[in-house]
Amino acid sequence: MLVDPTKGISLTRCIRVGDLVVAYERHDTMKAVKVCDSLVLQNRFGVFKHLDWIGNPFGTKVFSKKGRFVYILAPTPELWTLVLSQRTQILYIADISFVIMYLEIVPGCLVFESGTGIGSLTTSLSRAVAPTGHVCTFDFHEQRVASAREDFERVGVSHLITVGVRVQGEGFPDEFSGRAHSVFLDLSQPWLAIPLAGKMLKPDGILCSFSPCIEQVQRSCETLRSSFTGLVEVLLSTYEVREEKINCFQGYEGGSLVCPPCKKKQRPSEGSNVQKNLCSPVVMARPSGEDRDHTGYMTFARLRCL
Repeated sequence: MLVDPTKGISLTRCIRVGDLVVAYERHDTMKAVKVCDSLVLQNRFGVFKHLDWIGNPFGTKVFSKKGRFVYILAPTPELWTLVLSQRTQILYIADISFVIMYLEIVPGCLVFESGTGIGSLTTSLSRAVAPTGHVCTFDFHEQRVASAREDFERVGVSHLITVGVRVQGEGFPDEFSGRAHSVFLDLSQPWLAIPLAGKMLKPDGILCSFSPCIEQVQRSCETLRSSFTGLVEVLLSTYEVREEKINCFQGYEGGSLVCPPCKKKQRPSEGSNVQKNLCSPVVMARPSGEDRDHTGYMTFARLRCL
């Protein structure tokens, strides 16, 4: 996370009172918890005292009296994305990593974002620009901005982020004109904001517009027609991998390998060239039932150098 332990949570130090941690039960069950020496975490695995966490490094495996355990992890942007309350449509890790890479965001960059939402992307952007860069993010919804500001403070990245309320027609603050390395737009009508975003970018700066519908992409590309643009759709597929034991007859019949999964013991016919191999451990992989479908299209454009 951050390099300054006085302003955020560092992975190199031990857990302290007041820290925000992620209690990890399994890949789809985790919870953000603020550490307090007088409180406990209670879940299906039992009762876990915060006092047992204090002084231990992040990543510690803590046990309940039932003998069950959870991991106490630091709230990295990846984990924070998974534990955020779903107040709006969220960008997930596949989209976030692609945005940061194609916007060429590195430490020291000044990045503008329009459409803060719940701050999932914003948190990852702040880590990418740390320790000397800054993220300016805006949303039209006052309550959403207030909630995002509180979350940034909890995670320890508020010194890297300026969050404010602005409607789409207002554009960005004039004092940053021509200084931004990149701009990210997550708006319902991004084509209206593209000319205003262009004023913020340095020569050769990069803009990304995230849109769920191809019609929005078409109108955005019409506005960007004088610049080089690219259209990318990101689809994330996860697989469940586990080891299973199956009955397997390995051999050749007619030049092909025979290896069917079997529930009952089978016997090869006499005279066939087949070797019997019962209950062989096999690694099986299948698509996860929790896969999310299409999230959105990302349109990238680099500001033309004059």
